[in-house]
Amino acid sequence: MRLMKIAMLAATVLPLSSYAALGGSPVAGASVPLVLRAATPQSAPASAISQPASGTVTSAPYSVRQSVDANRVTIREYMLPANVVFAVTWDGPVRPNMRALLGSYFANYVAAGQSGVRGSGPLIEGNDDFHIESAGRLGRFFGMAWVPRLMPTGVRPGDLE
Repeated sequence: MRLMKIAMLAATVLPLSSYAALGGSPVAGASVPLVLRAATPQSAPASAISQPASGTVTSAPYSVRQSVDANRVTIREYMLPANVVFAVTWDGPVRPNMRALLGSYFANYVAAGQSGVRGSGPLIEGNDDFHIESAGRLGRFFGMAWVPRLMPTGVRPGDLE
């Protein structure tokens, strides 16, 4: 039991520097992303178009940087050509460090959690400044957060994996 408490504390306290915060630019010196992809709104979904990790596509409205943190949470950052993260998704056995993931939008996340009906259902909240969809259960947490004003024209939240 004590080991479990220590492991849970370490998982929530350890900083995650392998990704950028929502609305910011990628962290300099972060680990190399597993996948870097781009898509155009009229073409196939982002998952269908692959690019080498060292290359970028400048004509695409966004690129995707995928990484896996120490807790085996897969995190995808959706970046504009100007290197600004407009959306993030996560999927893994635990919820990622939301403060590090959302950056300055963390206060919006906290407010969204407090404004809804309390219970075990998904968190789905949004406005013109910030939108989040988060759900999960023991062993599997997933969700997405995005900044609507930064979304490229023609890209919908459903296009994000």
